Amino acid sequence: MTTNWTVTRILRDRNAGLYFVGLVVSAFGTSALGLAAGVWVKDLTGSNGLAALCMFAVWAPTLFGPALGTIADRVRRKPLLIRTNLGLAALLLTLFGVHSRADLWLLFTVLFVYGTTVVVQDPAESALVATIVDRDLLGDFNGLRMTAVEGMKLVAPLTGAGLYAAFGGPTVAVLDAVTFALAAGLWLLIRAQEERPQRPAGTWRAQTAEGVRELWRHPLLRPLVLAGGATMFLASLSSTTTYAIVDALGHTPAYSGVLYVAQGAGSVAVGLVSGPALRRLGERRFGAAGIALTAVAVAARAVPSDPVVLACSAAIGLGLPCVLIAAFTAVQRELPGPVLGRATATANTLIFTPNVIGLGAGAALVELVGHRLLLVLYGLALLTTSASLALVAKGVSPPQSPANASRTSAKSPSDANPA
Repeated sequence: MTTNWTVTRILRDRNAGLYFVGLVVSAFGTSALGLAAGVWVKDLTGSNGLAALCMFAVWAPTLFGPALGTIADRVRRKPLLIRTNLGLAALLLTLFGVHSRADLWLLFTVLFVYGTTVVVQDPAESALVATIVDRDLLGDFNGLRMTAVEGMKLVAPLTGAGLYAAFGGPTVAVLDAVTFALAAGLWLLIRAQEERPQRPAGTWRAQTAEGVRELWRHPLLRPLVLAGGATMFLASLSSTTTYAIVDALGHTPAYSGVLYVAQGAGSVAVGLVSGPALRRLGERRFGAAGIALTAVAVAARAVPSDPVVLACSAAIGLGLPCVLIAAFTAVQRELPGPVLGRATATANTLIFTPNVIGLGAGAALVELVGHRLLLVLYGLALLTTSASLALVAKGVSPPQSPANASRTSAKSPSDANPA
């Protein structure tokens, strides 16, 4: 009942509702193109490695997150989001020029710019949400956002694959461009009271360092972000065992899609309950509980049983996003608006860069060590991460109630890796 009420309250709010619908629309296009781009490269080249580079091209700009996040603190966030969305819509149309292997430089360039723009947009979105959504509903909104994004991943890739098979890659690019343009139109209708930010003092490097310092010296945020990064690293290591698990179950590689759907369903569910859970437990306890659930599920996937593996995949989907929702909600609540963009971008980098590293390391390890032993070790490491965060959280009070929020000086979520 409480969850339904808060979701209704968010969607009935003009600003929050418009932003959320725009988010759902753009997430659909992004998920559709994400699958189609790799298939497109595979068809043109026959190379698995080049196809994998599509994802790398999108993720690589995350490494520059702290510096790129500075942009979100130098301009008003709503116009920035609208203009970058329209720019991406126009950029995607250039993919009509990709016809052969020789044209792949254009596709990879577009994907890299795409990823760079997303790195700029993420902190701007976080800062804008902190101004248009009630403070006590930030956890609910971030959870609902997780539900929407993960929900799109269950349907959009199939749409993208179907369009690609019928009409080719440029058609999927047009779909994504249309979704960006529609999201920009919806966000144009948001009534956000944003004053033009004062230009931050100092050089670009000094401004970037300020955002890093604000995040790192905060006693609530530092352990959450570190736990998030460790969790994403271990989850990405675990995800590289998926095909070995499928082989052990006696299925073809296509069965991995069933596990992905099960995990996505878990992520959709956690988004609906995260707000009440955050209010009851606080960010660190909520994050620690999610990591612990993920740890048990990762280790249990070593059991060669279809029902067990499916249940564990759903449990990973339920537990893995908890620390992400907790960390980014805490950043929005705790840090002042003038540095929120830089700090959010820093948090993005610290949490999601280990994901890229883990994918590479895990691919090597699974060739050298049996997947069952690896899964147990990854589960134990995740339990250690959970325990460390829980110990830090001991004695910490839950977030302030709405009645006390006005006395707090600081009034101002991506994607979990398939594991």
